[in-house]
Amino acid sequence: MKLHIYEALAAYKKSRPARFHMPGHKASRRGFPLFRDAALDVTELSFSDSLESPNGIIASAQEDIAALLGAEHSYILTDGATAGVYALLYAVRRLGGKVAIARSSHKSVYNACALLGVEPYILQNNERDGVLLPPGPADVEAALAREPRITAVLLTSPDYYGNTADLAAVRKVCDRYGKLLLADGAHGAYLKFDPDLASEYAGAHAHAWVDGAHKTLPVLTQGAVLNVSDERLRRFAEEGLDLFRTTSPSYLVMASVEYGVKFMAERGAALIDAVKRELAFVRARLGKRGLLCYEGGKTLSLAVDFGSAGISPQAAYEALERRGVYAELCDARYVLFYLSPLTTAREIARMERAVRAVARTKSLRGSYTAAGELPAPGERKFSYLAAVGMPGEELPPLQAVGRVCARNAGISPPCYPVAVAGEQLTQQAAEALAAAKHTFGMQEGKVTVVNIGRKGHA
Repeated sequence: MKLHIYEALAAYKKSRPARFHMPGHKASRRGFPLFRDAALDVTELSFSDSLESPNGIIASAQEDIAALLGAEHSYILTDGATAGVYALLYAVRRLGGKVAIARSSHKSVYNACALLGVEPYILQNNERDGVLLPPGPADVEAALAREPRITAVLLTSPDYYGNTADLAAVRKVCDRYGKLLLADGAHGAYLKFDPDLASEYAGAHAHAWVDGAHKTLPVLTQGAVLNVSDERLRRFAEEGLDLFRTTSPSYLVMASVEYGVKFMAERGAALIDAVKRELAFVRARLGKRGLLCYEGGKTLSLAVDFGSAGISPQAAYEALERRGVYAELCDARYVLFYLSPLTTAREIARMERAVRAVARTKSLRGSYTAAGELPAPGERKFSYLAAVGMPGEELPPLQAVGRVCARNAGISPPCYPVAVAGEQLTQQAAEALAAAKHTFGMQEGKVTVVNIGRKGHA
C-alpha cells in the first residue's frame, strides 16, 4: 500500500527537523506531551504539497483515491462532508436554477441553499416504522415535470438508519430530463467495497457525490472526499472548494483519508462480510427474545426498538452508557448503534450482552411512551429563500405553533430539520423541538419565526 501523504510526513518526522513553521506546538514533547503524533502535524512545506493547488503528494493521493472510488476527480476534505455539500450546491448555483432535495436532507444542504441563494424544491419523505424514507424515482419525476427550473437533484443515500435511495432509477429519470444527480453519501463510503451492496454506493450512479469517509472508514474525524464524474461540474466544484475549504487543512486528516480508502480497497470486503454476518446473528437472537430492530436499513447499523420491551429509548441509551456501551444516538423509538468494517466480533458481542441486560432491567420497564407519527410538514406560506431573508423573532416552540418559520430548526443528531423555513410550525414539530436534548437552529430554546408587521421585530 503506497501512502503518499503519510510516508512523506513520517520521513520528515524521522529527520528530526528544526520546526520554524506552523503549527505552534512545534511537536514539543515537553510542552505538548499529550499528542504523540504531533510530529506528523505540519503545514505547507516544500515536500508536503498544498491542498489548494496540489501537484505533489496530495495530487498523487487524490488520483489514487479517484481510481479506487470510480470517480474522474476526487478531492480530499478535512472539513467533513459539509464542505463537499457546499461545493456541490455552489456548482448548482453557477449552473443556475433550483435543486430538488429530500425534506430529510442534512442541515448543511439547507444552510448552503440559504447562503448561496439556491431555492430548494423539497421532496417529501415517506415513513416506515418511525423512520423517514428517501424519496423515490416517481417523486423525483413528478418534481422535474412540475418545475423545469430544477437543475439538479441532491439525495442523501444512505441515511443514518441505513435506508438507501433507488439512485439507479433516479439517475434514469434525471438523464431523461437532462438534470444532474448529486448525492450526499456521507454515511455510505464503505459501500464501494461491499461486494453485495456496491450498486448502492452513491458513486455508482451520481454525477458527483460526497463520501463522509470518517463515518465508516478508518479515517480521522472530519476526513471526507468530494468526487466528480461529470466535467460540467468539475470547474465549479473546484471553485466551491476554494471558497469553503479551510486554508489550514490537517495533514493528519488528509493522510488518514488516503489510508482509509486504500485500506478498504485491500481488506474491506472480508471485514464487511464478517460484520454483516455477526449483525445478522444479533438481530435474530434479539428477535427471539422479543426485542425488535428496524428492518429497513442496509448498512452496518443496528436500530434497536426498545419500545418493544416497554423501555424508553433515552433510558436505555443512558443505561447502556453506564455499562460502557456508547450508541450513536437515540430517538423517540430506537437506539441506533453505528458500526464499521473495523468493529470486531468481540465488540458486537459486548453490545448485544448490554442490550439484553438493559431489556431485562425491571426498573426500566414501563418507561416507554409510544411515539406519535413523525411531524408532518406545516403549510408553506413563503418560499424557503424568502423566509430566511425576512425579519424574525424568537419564541419558545410551543408558543410559536402556527407561526411561519424564518429559520430551520431540528434535532441533532440526525441533523435534519423538524421545522423548515417558510412553513408554519406544527404542534407536533413544536413538541419534538421542545423535548429534544440537543437541537440546531434554536437560540436558548427558542425558534425563529417570521415577524412582519409586528412590533419589535428583529
